[in-house]
Amino acid sequence: MSHPSISAIGKPMQIAFVPPDFDAALKHWTQTMGVGPFFVMENIVLEDGRFMGAPSDCRFTIALAQWGDVQIELIRQDNDAPSIYRGDYLPTGGAMHHVCLLTDDIAGARAAVEAGGGLVLVEGKVGADGAVIYADCGPASTRPNAGAIVEILQPASGSEGFFAMIAEAAKGWDGTEPVRVLG
Repeated sequence: MSHPSISAIGKPMQIAFVPPDFDAALKHWTQTMGVGPFFVMENIVLEDGRFMGAPSDCRFTIALAQWGDVQIELIRQDNDAPSIYRGDYLPTGGAMHHVCLLTDDIAGARAAVEAGGGLVLVEGKVGADGAVIYADCGPASTRPNAGAIVEILQPASGSEGFFAMIAEAAKGWDGTEPVRVLG
């Protein structure tokens, strides 16, 4: 029986970074790269979050902006819980941390990851009806391999409007109000 590859789940929609200095990264992306505005959401905890199979209360802040067809995400962990944002799964120097693929079938995506020998690192609920998994899709012999982390997101209802708002704000952005904190 043939199993779908990770690339069959969906096209990459986001590139994510866990920079050593979150504020400096925001400045770099907005001023040097001309990407923005960034929308910041603070104190996120995944409902029913799990890290390596164990319950997790990892708390983090994200900043999202659109860069052409790709969303950029900057992440800062706000507590000391074990997670993919620190330790063995944190690339040095703020290198790319993961890419995000969208799916409408999180169970099928998980099956594809596992069939390909991937390891689910993080899982949790997103909003009322969404879900997310982060997987190390590199060979077991090379784990941990932060360059092979894939986030697979089944967006919650209404997320498409939120993502569209971020993309619309980037069109013709003139550099004003580069960082916008959301509720």
